[in-house]
Amino acid sequence: MRILVAQLNPTIGDLEGNTKKILKTLERARAKSVDIVLFPELTICGYPPEDLLFQSTFVEAMEKCLETIVHDSSRLMIFVGLVRRNPGPGEKSLLNSAAVIHDGKLIGFYDKCLLPTYDVFDERRYFEPGQRPFVCELKGKKIGVIICEDIWQHAGFVGGTRYARDPVLDLVPHKIDFLLNLSASPYQFQKPDTRVKVCAKAAKTLQCPVILCCQVGGNDQIVFDGYSVYVDAEGNLRQLGAGFEEDDMIVDLDSPACPCTFEYDPIRDLYSALVLGVRDYFYKQGFKKGLIGLSGGIDSALVACIAVDALGKENVVGLNMPSRYSSTSSVQDADDLAKNLGIALKRISIEVPFEDFLKMLTPYFEGRGPDATEENLQARIRGMILMAFSNKLGLIVMSTGNKSEMALGYCTLYGDMCGGLSVIGDVRKTQVYELARWINREKEIIPKSTIEKPPSAELRPDQKDSDSLPDYEVVDAVLQAYVEDYLSPHEISIKYGIPIEIVLDLVHRIHAAEYKRRQSAPAIRVTKKAFRVGRSYPIVQGWF
Repeated sequence: MRILVAQLNPTIGDLEGNTKKILKTLERARAKSVDIVLFPELTICGYPPEDLLFQSTFVEAMEKCLETIVHDSSRLMIFVGLVRRNPGPGEKSLLNSAAVIHDGKLIGFYDKCLLPTYDVFDERRYFEPGQRPFVCELKGKKIGVIICEDIWQHAGFVGGTRYARDPVLDLVPHKIDFLLNLSASPYQFQKPDTRVKVCAKAAKTLQCPVILCCQVGGNDQIVFDGYSVYVDAEGNLRQLGAGFEEDDMIVDLDSPACPCTFEYDPIRDLYSALVLGVRDYFYKQGFKKGLIGLSGGIDSALVACIAVDALGKENVVGLNMPSRYSSTSSVQDADDLAKNLGIALKRISIEVPFEDFLKMLTPYFEGRGPDATEENLQARIRGMILMAFSNKLGLIVMSTGNKSEMALGYCTLYGDMCGGLSVIGDVRKTQVYELARWINREKEIIPKSTIEKPPSAELRPDQKDSDSLPDYEVVDAVLQAYVEDYLSPHEISIKYGIPIEIVLDLVHRIHAAEYKRRQSAPAIRVTKKAFRVGRSYPIVQGWF
């Protein structure tokens, strides 16, 4: 039995384009003499389609696409994900399904049983859960099929949710010969090997091979990393799909395959996820060129590197906007970075507009000394200049703030927060340094001085981030423990040996900055708990 695991990158809502991808895959499958083609979850519409599903014409158009696929399915058995109308009773009118097609005939559907509502998922908003397992046969082999979440609970990797059923155990009495899983499993830092463990657990329970096909690509803030999986009946990893790119993985169940190991570099994968997220955010919307405010600091340097790898150096423009507080070394670092990357760099001093604002406002602020007001004025002037370039030249501004700053509100609304995409808004500051060193692993691209100098916004004389914040190692430990792992302040204090007063102050800052984050550019999600997508807290609340 030969199976083509079609790891595709669909675009949400592009039913015609996605269907063309599917049909081209079927052509390749016939040329490679495979028996089965396995696609990801919701391949026809892309994942997650969200409230597009409330448009009845959207679902009807998907049905037409399915008819086209069925018509072009000669000599193949196909498992393809789509949304369909619920023909039976239930609260919801739609089902998240896998259509099972064989040689020009639609032989049935499997409907996803477990519908996640945690983190980035909200499937119960749209779908009715499936009620029964689905088993079909080909060449005397019994095939089980499930969809994404249906396999996760069985391995104990579903946090905070207790489903009434276990679709893996439902298949035990059927004694299937192998299990297929259509998946849209988002990337998060250090997650890919977990997917292998999930498949291995199901394989051992069912005593049969498990093959999982995972979507790849960026859709809004969510990135899918691919890495489709094939494990044998003992749970040994036999094949792994490519990471962060489309792939046709051919699984031959009749030929012995040597066990393989999943050895991956988590920092390389983090960088790849950010590059893919930027590339698809731009290309799927028809954008071509990006604009970055290059300060000479490490955050903007990292974003520039990501942008060049995602869009090409000819499509990235840097804009350096020094003020009276900008150091000579930072200006030089911006020049050196632009030269190393081969991108265009423009320089506009903000001194004249800054001085004009100070003169205009001084009579109204009489008797009040300089404070964050004057600092934020500089950031907002820069934001206005960036957006003017964006409007006039058709460039998409790429915000350069990191997750640590966003968490604590160490950023300026309508200033450095402006932009069409926040590239590293889910990357902690300590990870920014790790990524910078990874970029420089073979040669110096980001200037050494950019990495070594103390971080500073350079909005007042001799300013350093450490004037206002604890060390970023402390900030990031609290950030990960509180936002991603849901530890209490006292648990964090004990676990990391951080004084409770510091932990409580940082937690207070995290909640006080919620109103800022609501107005920020969408950030590419790379952790298990990103701000704005998958994390929901009220702005006005009295608990913290």
